Amino acid sequence: MNDAAVEQFSARCYKSDIKPIWCPGCGDFGVLASISRALVQLQVPPQQVAVVSGIGCSSRIPAYLNAYGFHGVHGRALPLATGLKLARPELTVLVAGGDGDGFAIGGNHFLHACRRNADLTYIVMDNQVYGMTKGQASPTTAPDWSLGQLTPGGPGMNPFLPLVLALGSGANFLARATSSDPGGTATILVEAIRHPGFSFVQVLSPCLTFQPEQRHWKKKVRPSPVEPTSDPVRAARRLMTDDNFFVGVLYRGEREPYQEPVVELQSELSALESEFEVRDLAYASSKVNAR
Repeated sequence: MNDAAVEQFSARCYKSDIKPIWCPGCGDFGVLASISRALVQLQVPPQQVAVVSGIGCSSRIPAYLNAYGFHGVHGRALPLATGLKLARPELTVLVAGGDGDGFAIGGNHFLHACRRNADLTYIVMDNQVYGMTKGQASPTTAPDWSLGQLTPGGPGMNPFLPLVLALGSGANFLARATSSDPGGTATILVEAIRHPGFSFVQVLSPCLTFQPEQRHWKKKVRPSPVEPTSDPVRAARRLMTDDNFFVGVLYRGEREPYQEPVVELQSELSALESEFEVRDLAYASSKVNAR
């Protein structure tokens, strides 16, 4: 890529005029910056980018980007994005969400999106809490985490392990990043977007409003000591001994992305349209009454 191409789209080109309303210190600010930086590196025209989300703090991201956006219903971002990618394969489709939207009500869609392996990039901002609805435990919350009357004594269940489940379900690219390092996260997102098939990036994104202890995540995260692998067995072993604070690319799969089969039309378009014509309701009613 020459210098002229690099200057074609700057970070400002990918930012909308809407000001983010996240809480001060929210990690999602860093993720938003990382997405913009990744798009600058890729030099994808804004009109060729589509960002789909569900419900939650992190799902506001489509409004803050200058690209096509679809703010869907709770937990349904992945099927929406899959349909979009299959209908418009030339688009770069990103999906943004959180641990509640993606792994609770959207958990079933998450598993099957991994299995289907459409060419999407799923960015989940994991803060281990429902931030927008006042601090309930999420699927990734520690079993002993307590917040007053909402979760007295903690949820008491083992947390959801997103990367483990994604690997077992067939995701083609797996990585973990941190919102405290926008540059490093942008580099991971670039690779995720370029990699064919379903790419899943778990981003540790603190919620300082309801989990103020997460401000220490910045000191805990560290680069993974192992190189990425294309062997799912090796990747599984690494994940099962992981403390959830190693960042970097873990797995690069070699599966071919899912593509909708091309079906040749057997009739003219006009013939198909005639089958969906809305007939005169009064005429149809008179026919029914005549019987």
